[in-house]
Amino acid sequence: MASNSRRQSRILSFQVLFEAEQHGKTNAEVLNLRLNESNLNEEARTFVTELVNGVADSKTRIDSVLERHAPAFPLNEMAAVDRNVLSLAIYELLFDNHESPFRVIINEAIEIAKGYGSESSGRFVNGVLASVAIEASNVS
Repeated sequence: MASNSRRQSRILSFQVLFEAEQHGKTNAEVLNLRLNESNLNEEARTFVTELVNGVADSKTRIDSVLERHAPAFPLNEMAAVDRNVLSLAIYELLFDNHESPFRVIINEAIEIAKGYGSESSGRFVNGVLASVAIEASNVS
């Protein structure tokens, strides 16, 4: 899949997770709506679906990683954009089997955070994901 398609897939996955959380809808509801509105090819659509479902299926483990790597920011107080960007990236870094390079996952998460979050979101996401990546590489 072209890198641009993967980037668009990650952005759409973030949007689905964020919108579902903010509007009290299920991921499936928002996912179906957003995929129908998108112009992504079938491979990219499959990637979006896998990411959204993977984050949902791994929520407890992702939350545990977030709590460990951002202890000063309780999950319920963390900005929704930051929490959703981090959840998506942590899923890809630790639980996804597509094995994208860590640097790519982290850079794209930072760009999404900068585009949708506060002025400090990019730095915060970078710091948390760098810590997660270091721990993951030490475990491997």
